[in-house]
Amino acid sequence: MIGTLALSAILLPGLASASALEQFKSFVSSTQSAKGEFTQQLVKTDSGANKAKVSAPSSGTFIFARPGKFIWTYVKPYEQVLQADGDKLYIYDKDLNQVTTKKLGNALGSSPAAILFGSNDLEKNFTLKEGQTKDGLEWLEVTPKAKDTTFDQIGIGLRNGLPEAMELRDSFGQVSLLSFKNFVKNPPAPSGGFKFVVPKGADVFNN
Repeated sequence: MIGTLALSAILLPGLASASALEQFKSFVSSTQSAKGEFTQQLVKTDSGANKAKVSAPSSGTFIFARPGKFIWTYVKPYEQVLQADGDKLYIYDKDLNQVTTKKLGNALGSSPAAILFGSNDLEKNFTLKEGQTKDGLEWLEVTPKAKDTTFDQIGIGLRNGLPEAMELRDSFGQVSLLSFKNFVKNPPAPSGGFKFVVPKGADVFNN
């Protein structure tokens, strides 16, 4: 689920740019909450045909507040909401009018969501390393220390102290691509906070 990176910006010659690690640590320390828009795509490699298959993009909005509170809303091509209140994760599928709940617990700790939505103690669960510069972004390579995580490696592309893209690689050779825009740091909290309200008539399944 993650967006195609149509990132064509090029760094100006001689432009002094902070390293990805410096930018990211500054972002984490100065950002208690944020909101913005995202696009998401999945790239699968067909080993037989030796070519990549790219999924249709999905897109939507997000807002988060550390630690462990967020509303991640898919608007296109179908409506779905992933919402966490710091204790539980709620997944709402509008077409099915169905809510699945999960205990947030330690699941957030070594997941990609922890990078944006978790605590500031990232180096407890991840190894951070400088990556290369591409598409005008400074890239940070993030490797989960736990062995049983969904993703083997995560890349974060930063510009001007904000994340603009993420690449999430899993053990099956799939790459999820996320791009962010209209990123706003420390906005006012949403009117209803992060408390999830079950839609009328929805079926609820607890995992």
